[in-house]
This record gives sequence, C-alpha cells and structure tokens, in this order.
Amino acid sequence: MLTDWIPAALAQNAPPAGAPKQGFLGFLPLLVMIAVFFALFIWPQFKRQRQQRKMIDSLAKGDEVITSGGLAGRIMELGEPFLEVEIADHTVIKIQKSAISTVLPKGTLKLP
Repeated sequence: MLTDWIPAALAQNAPPAGAPKQGFLGFLPLLVMIAVFFALFIWPQFKRQRQQRKMIDSLAKGDEVITSGGLAGRIMELGEPFLEVEIADHTVIKIQKSAISTVLPKGTLKLP
C-alpha cells in the first residue's frame, strides 16, 4: 500500500514533459545587468583615475595649477608626496600632489 504512493510523490516533483530547460538562458538577464553596470559606472571611473594619475605624473616646476580646494598657483618645488605652490607674491604653500585637480595653460595666472 505504501509502495503505491512513492511513485506518485516522485512524479509530482518532476518538471512537465514539454517544459524548456533554463540553463544559461536563466542567467542571461543577470549577466546583461552586470555588463551594463560595468559599462556605465565602473569603466568611466577607471578612466578618470588613469587620467588623474597621468596628469599628476606629468607635473613640472612652473606649471600653473588649481587644487581641489580651489587655490590657484604656480608650482615652485616638486617632491615625492608633496609640492610647493606659490599662490601670491612670497606666499608658498605645501600641498600633496593628489590635491591637484587641474593644470592650467601657461600664462593663465598673473603671478610674478
């Protein structure tokens, strides 16, 4: 009597005969969302970081720069982690290289 119920119980968990198997197609929307997220958010951020690193590596004495705090001045001395920027006559400040946000074209500032 109990043996009659076991095949019936196993048959209830089986997928219908005509049902397609999901496999890779079940993960396709997730993979598309990951690709879109990468293309819209992560890749542009890596590109900006690469440009910022390239700009900081190419700094030279005499370049006119703007810091992330909004100060504008001319580079007087370059060190490894820091550089000295003249922001007015005889006013020199020491800042980190990573604080430089923009390099201006030569002659933009009216410093001596």
